[in-house]
Amino acid sequence: MTQLKQARKNIITPGMKAIAKIEGLPPEFICQGVADGNIVIPANKLRKNLKLCGIGKGLSTKVNANIGTSTDFGTVESEVEKLKMAEMAGADTIMDLSTGPKINSVRQSILKNTCLPLGTVPVYQAAVEAKDRYGAMVKMTADDLFSAIESQAKEGVDFVTVHCGVTRQVIDTFKGQGRLTDIVSRGGTFTAGWMVFHQAENPLYEHFDHLLDICREYDVTLSLGDGLRPGCIADATDRAQVAELLVLGELVKRAREAEVQVMVEGPGHVPLNQIEANIRLQKSVCEDAPFYVLGPLVTDIAPGYDHITGAIGGAVAAAAGADFLCYVTPAEHLSLPDVTDVRNGVIASRIAAHAADIVKGVNGAAERDRQMAIARKKLDWDSQLNLSLDPEHAKLTRDRFKTKGKACSMCGDFCAMELAEKHLGVSVSRC
Repeated sequence: MTQLKQARKNIITPGMKAIAKIEGLPPEFICQGVADGNIVIPANKLRKNLKLCGIGKGLSTKVNANIGTSTDFGTVESEVEKLKMAEMAGADTIMDLSTGPKINSVRQSILKNTCLPLGTVPVYQAAVEAKDRYGAMVKMTADDLFSAIESQAKEGVDFVTVHCGVTRQVIDTFKGQGRLTDIVSRGGTFTAGWMVFHQAENPLYEHFDHLLDICREYDVTLSLGDGLRPGCIADATDRAQVAELLVLGELVKRAREAEVQVMVEGPGHVPLNQIEANIRLQKSVCEDAPFYVLGPLVTDIAPGYDHITGAIGGAVAAAAGADFLCYVTPAEHLSLPDVTDVRNGVIASRIAAHAADIVKGVNGAAERDRQMAIARKKLDWDSQLNLSLDPEHAKLTRDRFKTKGKACSMCGDFCAMELAEKHLGVSVSRC
């Protein structure tokens, strides 16, 4: 019985109780959210010792870290190292986006080495294996694709990104769009290429019930991917993106009717003034399903700093109602990320998520900032470091220059808070 089915029977599962404890909310709230479909708990029923994560309405904004090999670089060892760094930096979930050699070994090693929920894009496995077997990715069969999905579900994968909304009708809309960056989603490109080659409907859409059967059997959460997400600011919120979103809204209903947990992925590259509208549109069309956004990136001209570009967009998106941020690393648009990129990407997205949680009134979010303010007033450096999102980096920065007194080296003898307390009688005791 899936978690969604149990929630609809008003059965509060151990997982729901665990999420309630983590979030500081009543278990009944979590149960109702799962039943309504506005909260998901990605947790394959075969996974053991899983660190549960709730995503959705009323919960803290979660952060995902992408890792994985490419055809140019990456090994099992390199991806496990990135995994450990993502965990240390505070990622809530991991996605394996491998397309390089030993694709199955990489995924299986990640599963073996983490307690975090793991997501994948099964069409990557199907496409890579089709290239090896048939000589071309587009020659994969529908059975190959569903076999990859089922094999990953049997291994314990907790959520899968599937580009079900890239239909023949949506592709026709895209062809007439005149986009600058065409299709930037690998999964979207694989799917569209297959459809053009075979002159056939997307098998994930045509046989969506089969996909639901697999997910229901293993309680795998569907993440409905945005295969036509905009890849540049000029393409944001165009007809093709919206056409796909309308299909995803239809599929959300079908997934919920089949008692399969479902969330929806979103853009992409979006200017600041369009982010809130994108979130509101998705929430309306998809009936408040949890929304998972890549960034969004708010400008195209910051390669090397796109973790900052993505964090700016992520904060605005989450404050407007997005539930789940896929991190963006400094390597975005330039190269496969290394371990340092992974760390910086996770921290940047966690900053964005927390900033949004203050706006959303998430339980306990503002209190942590209040405690930090008190520690700063007291010049209590140990507390400041402990309260920070990245204590290790904060300590390295604090220790960079020696100080003569309690204040930091920025102000030295002229610390505003020390002077205020000494000469104006402004004490922290009132806090």
